[in-house]
Amino acid sequence: MPAPMTTALSRLIIGLTGGIGSGKSTVADRFAALGATLVDTDLIAHALTGPAGAAMPAISAAFGPAVVAADDRLDRAAMRVRAFSDPEARKRLEAILHPMIREQSRYEINAATGCYVVLVVPLLVESGAWRERAHRLLVVDCPVEIQIERVMRRSHLDREQVLAILAAQATREARLAVADDRIDNSGEPAALRPQVDALHAIYQSLALQAPATSVTP
Repeated sequence: MPAPMTTALSRLIIGLTGGIGSGKSTVADRFAALGATLVDTDLIAHALTGPAGAAMPAISAAFGPAVVAADDRLDRAAMRVRAFSDPEARKRLEAILHPMIREQSRYEINAATGCYVVLVVPLLVESGAWRERAHRLLVVDCPVEIQIERVMRRSHLDREQVLAILAAQATREARLAVADDRIDNSGEPAALRPQVDALHAIYQSLALQAPATSVTP
């Protein structure tokens, strides 16, 4: 990873979150297409846990070969079972990954050249530390039953597995209670674009007023 940049730049940081299956990635991709810089903590986590990923030696040492795939990437299915059946295992995994994710996201935010930054964090509401990095919080929202159906179809998980994941996340009500902005993704994908485009216009205006800042650890 390159050395962190510390030069202060004028930037607006939008924290984008939502429960599993809410459609965060689709919304984030549209913001990126409109000119925002995307900093996605899920993508960072995938890089850290891929073949030769920086987090893999520590994960292997903590959990053993049972969670390491043949190509030396994290066996996400095995780790998911372990983490959601054992809260202490989940805490150990988070203790390894979260500092690395925060450091890489800090670098990417400080290196951003887009009109504003969209920081995608699935557990943003649950973590006060992540919330402190964002000027505004945008929640991609849909009913829980729609989330469950989407995740079962996309990830081939059974209902109990999806419910276990949802139980570890903030409730829909908790996310909406702290949201500055909301995107409704309960309908067809085509309904997302006008909502994102409208918010983009607002964020562009706000970005012109954003103070010069750089993200610190």
